[in-house]
Amino acid sequence: MSRTRKSYEPGHQRTLLVVIDETPECDRAVYYASRRVMRTGGRLVMLAVISVGEVNQQWLGVGDLMLEEAREEAESRLDQYAARARNLAGIDPERELRQGVKADEILKLIDEDEDIALLVLAAGTGVEGPGPLVSSIVGANSGTFPIPITIVPGHLSDQDLDALA
Repeated sequence: MSRTRKSYEPGHQRTLLVVIDETPECDRAVYYASRRVMRTGGRLVMLAVISVGEVNQQWLGVGDLMLEEAREEAESRLDQYAARARNLAGIDPERELRQGVKADEILKLIDEDEDIALLVLAAGTGVEGPGPLVSSIVGANSGTFPIPITIVPGHLSDQDLDALA
């Protein structure tokens, strides 16, 4: 995972990656990333990850149905947030849908796309902390993560985020 980023080389574009999930703070990350791409150029990639749990072989049909429902929900969320980015910033984000462990899939995508220069996450506002994704990525990998991470506080308003983007 030590590939050199190429986002500023000729023929490449600086890319922001935002993770799409069902959390309320996800909208804050999408808002900030969309406005940032609009103001600074580049492109936006939205990643949704379907978590695949163990499926008992005798219940394989049920597992397949659950996986298909999860895929439809994730695609719907990607559609919703892609439309939001278009409305906010006039950009058409790329969309990635993957299966697996979220943190692993984020790292795989970053490794595959050497134009990704920044990961944008949003922190939850609840008493339970910033959220499992922020905790797992920042806590376990912050010193060795391959790119900078921007954590958007979940309580910031549109106006606050506009001033920062």
